[in-house]
Amino acid sequence: MLELVDVKSGYGRTEVIHGVSLTVPDDSVVAIMGHNGAGKTTLLRTAVGLIGTKSGEIRFDGENITKFAPSKRVKRGIAYVPQGQQSFPQLTTAENLQVVADGRKRGKALIDESLDLFPALRELLDRKAGLLSGGQRQQLAIARALITEPKLLILDEPTEGIQPSVVAEIERTIIDLTKRGGLSVLLVEQHIGFALQAAQRYYVLESGRSTSSGEGGKGAESAVRAAMAI
Repeated sequence: MLELVDVKSGYGRTEVIHGVSLTVPDDSVVAIMGHNGAGKTTLLRTAVGLIGTKSGEIRFDGENITKFAPSKRVKRGIAYVPQGQQSFPQLTTAENLQVVADGRKRGKALIDESLDLFPALRELLDRKAGLLSGGQRQQLAIARALITEPKLLILDEPTEGIQPSVVAEIERTIIDLTKRGGLSVLLVEQHIGFALQAAQRYYVLESGRSTSSGEGGKGAESAVRAAMAI
C-alpha cells in the first residue's frame, strides 16, 4: 500500500526527517508514536505531499509518487485528516459533508455511509461546525475524508483534546473500517493505549528517526514505553 524508503524531508534548509522507512500494508492500521517535536506531523505531511522530500522515495500501490502534488495523491486514494479537528466553521455539518461530496457520482450515498459510521452527526446536520464540540468536529473531519473513498486514511492525533467516549467510538470505527477491507490507516497518536489497540504495527519516532518498531496490540505497550523513555 504505502512505502516510505529512506525518506528525508524538512522545512527550507532544515532537515527534520532523517532517513525514515516504513510500510503500511493493505487493510491494516499502522501507528507512529513519539514525543512532541519528534517529527511525526512532518512525516505525515511528507507522505501527503505538503512537504517535499529531500531524498528517498514514497510509493503508493507500487507507484512512485514522490514528486506527485497533494491533489494527485488524493486522486490516487490518499485522504488526510490533519491535527486540530479542522472544518469549515461557518458551514453546517451537512454543508461540510456536501462540499466534499459535490461532483462525485455516489455523493449522496457516500454522505449516508459516513453518517452511518458516526450516527451522532445526523442530529447535528443543521448546526454550524464551529458550534460543535471537539469530539463532534473530529468525527466530522473523518467523515468528510471518508467521502473521498480513500484506500489510505492518514490521521494526525485524532484523539487529541476529545472526551473518552468519542475516543472509543473513533477507535471502533477505525478498526471496523479496516476489517471490512479496502482501507488502510496511518495514525499518529500520543495516546499509546488507543494506538496499540487499533494498530497491527507501530513505529516510534525520535528526533526525526525511527528508533523502534514492532507488532501492535496491548502486549506491545511496555516495549513502546521503554522505547519512548530513551
